[in-house]
Amino acid sequence: MTIPRIPKVSIDLLVNNEMRNVVVRPSDTLLRVLREVLGLTGAKPGCENGDCGSCTVLIDGWPMKSCIMLAVEAVNQQITTIEGLKDTPIQNAFLEQWAFQCGYCTPGFIMNCHALVNIHPDANDKVIQEWLESNICRCTGYEEIEAAVKSVLSKQRSDGRYSH
Repeated sequence: MTIPRIPKVSIDLLVNNEMRNVVVRPSDTLLRVLREVLGLTGAKPGCENGDCGSCTVLIDGWPMKSCIMLAVEAVNQQITTIEGLKDTPIQNAFLEQWAFQCGYCTPGFIMNCHALVNIHPDANDKVIQEWLESNICRCTGYEEIEAAVKSVLSKQRSDGRYSH
C-alpha cells in the first residue's frame, strides 16, 4: 500500500508589507512556512499547540499563534512578524525595562504587546494581565513585561496620541 502524496499549492501571502508567493502543502502551518520557506525565524516553535505564544504573529493587526493557523488560511490577510516591526515603542520599552531574559519567548511577547497597546490604548491592569496570559515565559516573571506595556501606554496618553 502506498501513501498518497498530498499535492502542493501555490499561494500568495502578504508578509511584512511584501507579497510573497510560496508553494505549500494545505496542511502546512503558518509557523512552518514563515520559518522554513520564507526564512523568517523570529516566530519560535514552542509547544506547537497554541499554548505558549512563542510563535505569535499579527494577522490584520491581531495576535495569532502561527503554530495553529494553516498558511492557506492567511491568504488575503496582512501578516506581520517580529522582523516586520521596526523600532516600535514596545520594542524600545522591552529594552528599557529589561523585559526579557533568555529571549526565546520575547518575539511572541513583543508581537502580543504591540497589538495590545494599539488595540487597547486605554488598557487597565486587568486587560494587560489578560493579554499577557496568552504567552508563557519560564525564565522570568511578567513584571518587566507589564512595566514595558504600561510605559508605552503612559507615553501614548501623555503625548495625546496612540502609536499604530
